[in-house]
Amino acid sequence: MSAELKASVRDRVGKGAARALRREGLVPAVIYGDNKSPLSITVTYKDAMKRIQQGGFLSQVINVEVDGEEHRVIPRDYQLEPVRDFLVHVDFLRVSKTSVLTVEVPVHFVNEEASPGLKRGGVLNVVRHTVEVNATEANLPEFLEVDLSGVETGDSIHISTVKLPDGVTPTITDRDFTIATIAAPSALKSEDNADDGEAEEVSVEVETTKQGSEE
Repeated sequence: MSAELKASVRDRVGKGAARALRREGLVPAVIYGDNKSPLSITVTYKDAMKRIQQGGFLSQVINVEVDGEEHRVIPRDYQLEPVRDFLVHVDFLRVSKTSVLTVEVPVHFVNEEASPGLKRGGVLNVVRHTVEVNATEANLPEFLEVDLSGVETGDSIHISTVKLPDGVTPTITDRDFTIATIAAPSALKSEDNADDGEAEEVSVEVETTKQGSEE
């Protein structure tokens, strides 16, 4: 789950220097943590945006090469210019193999064709697209896989049914929270409501007939 991003040491800081770098197609960034001094760097705008647009940017450990020296990091935050969504800064956190990270991991759903509920027109209602977990750098998953085999309409899928890699635990531990549900299709709901209405009409008719015979 590693990827490379090349960078250079940044010797100028401040708003004016940052604006000048952006005009050159560079993005100011910083590497911090692991009881070491922060390292101010620049990365190319094109490369940084490509990594962000690929998805999972804040949940993947990557190698940043700074002037020939590799740094193992996880992106912790990035800032976009609010009007144009222009990337203006990136924060990287140094990690080691023993570092315990708290990360939002994407959820992937598989075997939809093996779900009886979905086959009958049920709708997959995703409650959580990501799950926050604690994991070491070595065990950090790229995504969590949710198997929909055998899931029926009305079923709820909870975190307890998801197989987590060794050493990976959800940050929410006080409840078995819901990942997704299989909702009944609207057509089926309408039919059920219609059936309920017919049942009420039949019940009224029988009751009326009964009263008439008694009179």
